[in-house]
Amino acid sequence: MAYDIDIMLIAPRYLAGPGDPAWVTVPLHRACHWSTGEDRLTPQVTLTSPDQLAQLRLTPDPEPGAPWWTLRQAHHGEKRAWSMIFGARTPVELIAAVTDALTDPATPPAGAPGEPYEPLRSAGWQAPRHHDGHTSDEGMVSPDGLARVDHITREGGRTSTWVVETSVHDLPALWRAYVDGDTPPHLVGALFAALTDTTPLVREPHRVPHLATTHGRTATGRVSADNLGFALEHRTRTLARRHTPPPPATPPSGPDGPVPRRPR
Repeated sequence: MAYDIDIMLIAPRYLAGPGDPAWVTVPLHRACHWSTGEDRLTPQVTLTSPDQLAQLRLTPDPEPGAPWWTLRQAHHGEKRAWSMIFGARTPVELIAAVTDALTDPATPPAGAPGEPYEPLRSAGWQAPRHHDGHTSDEGMVSPDGLARVDHITREGGRTSTWVVETSVHDLPALWRAYVDGDTPPHLVGALFAALTDTTPLVREPHRVPHLATTHGRTATGRVSADNLGFALEHRTRTLARRHTPPPPATPPSGPDGPVPRRPR
């Protein structure tokens, strides 16, 4: 028997809090065939891609602000190794946007932004201003000032890191992510596009961060538990279809149907 549960819709999505890790891990395992580790005695989750080049690790850490999610891609041919690290309170939908793009059979997917900052600029993010009034080309700040992206270069520009975070004034960051500068641009773009997506995220009311209610836009409602649970199943099936080859084309037939073979 289905029953209704309370939900809260939160925007902007970077204030929504972590959500259910299964939104990331279940489709990777069931739709994209990433294998899982066999150690069931630890809370750690490790998923490895079929080609053994990419790995996602979820390592819960009781330390406040500690990173929980690590996505790595090994060096392969001319492609350099890269990694992404996400804090515990990073919305899972942002991480899922990256893993969806990574596992898309089309690489990069059609319509992927050619320049990582493109989704941020399109959403009205602007370069931060320094105390002298000048702007910087190495970062972008959301219109509400609550989220920012910084591009930090080192060693004369030979290495770099994207730092993404959500914070309010002098309070500790709600969450922070570190993206290796060698990460493929379409994956960075996927993260930034998800960051600026205006679609509210669904959360259980008792798991909503305080910053969401004080600085975001929220609305309450009730939905069927069955419908809420079906969302993950629908997402998994949709991603699985990307890896299913289309059926073979049916040969054309004449007005009276297929031409019968001439008997020998």
